[in-house]
Amino acid sequence: MNQLDIFGNLIPQKSGINPREGLIIIENGEYIFYPNFFSKTESDLLLKGLRSHIVWKQESMNMYGKKIDFPRLTAWYGNNDKQYSFSGITLNPLPWTREILKIKNKIEPIAKTEFNSVLLNLYRDGNDSISWHTDAEKELGLNPVIASVNFGATRRFQLRHIKTKEKLEIELTNGSLLIMQGELQHFWQHQVPKTSKLVGERINLTFRVIK
Repeated sequence: MNQLDIFGNLIPQKSGINPREGLIIIENGEYIFYPNFFSKTESDLLLKGLRSHIVWKQESMNMYGKKIDFPRLTAWYGNNDKQYSFSGITLNPLPWTREILKIKNKIEPIAKTEFNSVLLNLYRDGNDSISWHTDAEKELGLNPVIASVNFGATRRFQLRHIKTKEKLEIELTNGSLLIMQGELQHFWQHQVPKTSKLVGERINLTFRVIK
């Protein structure tokens, strides 16, 4: 499938990996990607602050009659009336922190969206992951804008079209910003797979609007 940049030019593809930045239009959706949105200095400081100041939790879900821990640590922050439910759990938000507000204020002009909530995931090493899913819960509304910010180790982010099974892959680097928008959440699943490579910690923040 051909992909076009913001100017309508054909983007050359190689092994399903798209390193281009800016607005990328794909079938049934679009995303904006900036691999170095935050400088290395900013990213390293924010990673340290988030690691220390966020109240990280080990959430779990029931599967096949057993309690299974999520393969990552999580946290939910935002406006105090914005709960979020997924995978059989309901999260109640903690108040915004200084680091989160700094990130939020910087990305909102790019996303053209005022976010009221953020889900944080801490991937401790290559064994931590998140499986195929969409961010299409009803409280996110129609065609949600999801802004994903990454600090720490680089991890592979994969997209898979629900009907055609086409896959795309993006390397989410330290300080990168990925904004998913349009119909994407209704037609494309995404995941961060496990890796056997030796990788360090990674913190991912996905900002969203809870209706």
